[in-house]
Amino acid sequence: MQIEIRNRPSFANVLVRLAQGDRIVAESDAMASMSSSIRVRTRWNGGFFAAIMRRIFGGESLFINEFSTATHGDLVLTQPMPGDIECLELKGQSLYLQAGAFVACDPDVQLSLSYAGLRSMIGREGLFRLRVSGQGRVWFGAYGGIIAKHVEGEYIVDSGHLVAYEPSVQLRLGMAGSFFSSLFSGEGIVMRMRGPGRIYLQTRSIEGLAAWVNNHL
Repeated sequence: MQIEIRNRPSFANVLVRLAQGDRIVAESDAMASMSSSIRVRTRWNGGFFAAIMRRIFGGESLFINEFSTATHGDLVLTQPMPGDIECLELKGQSLYLQAGAFVACDPDVQLSLSYAGLRSMIGREGLFRLRVSGQGRVWFGAYGGIIAKHVEGEYIVDSGHLVAYEPSVQLRLGMAGSFFSSLFSGEGIVMRMRGPGRIYLQTRSIEGLAAWVNNHL
């Protein structure tokens, strides 16, 4: 199976060239186009009750699609928002993904819902997060570009910009500065990330876009 991330970073999409016996799992609405030789098998996202939980608390789809072919064919996967797509190969470790970030993965990667805590919800990062673990590649997307950073001590991230992070990274809610600065600077509540571990950030924020549009309506 040959895979290429194209049109980066603004309008990234994943071109998958499937050969006989190859399989790939993707979000239910990720397919943009595919060859007629490719077959699609739709299933619950981790079982009925797990899928319901992921839909209600994780913002993920109820179903996932598995693509395969008896011969060969091309498949194009994409995401709803304009931005970049990153590929990470898991070798027994785990990664937390924010709601809506998951695009696709190899069949051996496990998807599960994980409780993120009230601090994450207040920081507008969601009460639950998607956990991907096991062996294989994972593709996840973002609004804007994706920045990977290894955190050793403490690192401050504005709400709405966190896309993914390793389980070793701890999240703590805080203010951007003093009470006056946090209230009037426009930064307000931030996430204080403490390592060691790797985090992935998006250069744009959906909440920021919504606020900008509302101010111009």
